Order: sequence, then C-alpha cells, then structure tokens
Amino acid sequence: MANIPVLSTGQLILRPFGLSDALDVQRLAGDKEIAQNTLLIPHPYENGMAEAWILTHKERFERGEGVVWAITCKKEGFLIGAIGLSIDLVHQKAELGYWVGRPYWSNNYATEAGTAVLEYGFTLAGLNRIYSRHLGKNPASGRVMQKLGMKYEGCLRSDAWKWGKFEDIKVYGILKSEYQALNSKQ
Repeated sequence: MANIPVLSTGQLILRPFGLSDALDVQRLAGDKEIAQNTLLIPHPYENGMAEAWILTHKERFERGEGVVWAITCKKEGFLIGAIGLSIDLVHQKAELGYWVGRPYWSNNYATEAGTAVLEYGFTLAGLNRIYSRHLGKNPASGRVMQKLGMKYEGCLRSDAWKWGKFEDIKVYGILKSEYQALNSKQ
C-alpha cells in the first residue's frame, strides 16, 4: 500500500502524524478555543484521544477514504495543526478540514497548507470538487476558504448541535475546472 505523501510549501511540511505527535495534538487541539470553533474536536481533549485519532489515519488512507497531515514548521519541525481531506471516491469529491493551534493563528498557515492540499486533491487524487464547512461564528475559517479560491455556496441554518445550541454551518467549494483556471492565471 502507498504511504501518505509528504507535501512541502514555503514555510511548511505536511507529513503523516506519528504517535510521537500525540502530546502536541492534545495540547493544541485541547485548547477550548479550538474546540469551540470546530465541529468535531471534543473538549476536554482527554488522554488517549490523540493516539486513537492518529491510529485511524493509515487505514483510512489505504481504503481511499481520507488523508490527514500534520502541519509542521519547515525550519524547526514543530507541530502547528492538522489538515486533511475526507474523500468520497464515488462522487470524486472531498471535504477539506483543518485546525491550527492558537499560538500559530494569523500566520497564513491554514491557507498555505490548504493550497498544497488542493493541489494534491485535484492533481494526485483525481478529485472534481473540494468543499469545506465552518461554524457561522468562525468567520476566520471562511476567510481561509475564500483565499483558497473557494466560492460561498450557502448557509445550512441551525445545522449542527454544538455545546447546547444549534449553530449555522457555512459551506464553500471549488471545482477542479475553477482551480485550474485560477492557477493558469498565476
């Protein structure tokens, strides 16, 4: 079976997670502000959760269901966050998901990592569409999606139950043809 590829950008290395990353994942993803701005990250982020999550990556990749990368600093190698694609091969589409640890916000890391993942999705994975969603109360994530060239597709009103209340979900997407047109101009 193929291994999860390593992707390189100007400032970042996107690489597979290893169990040695578990403490950093728990520390960064365990921040309450990260959990409150994402749909699936639990809080509190308890011991063993990071290891269990990391152990799912290889099998999901081998089944063609998804790929997850550790976003790391190219120079020093420290963990910044995570990014990945949940893949639907039948429909040649994937959902892009990401989180960046709070100490690393406002450094353009999500956009830089997302650019590399879109390239992977459209060129190597053969996808036709990549979409992403964010909680309505997290407009910073929507700005990342816009910088990636994604188009706003709509609001799923009161679509998710998060911490005792319904939250709106904003949806963005980009087609392979749109991605190719954007990149042919650059």
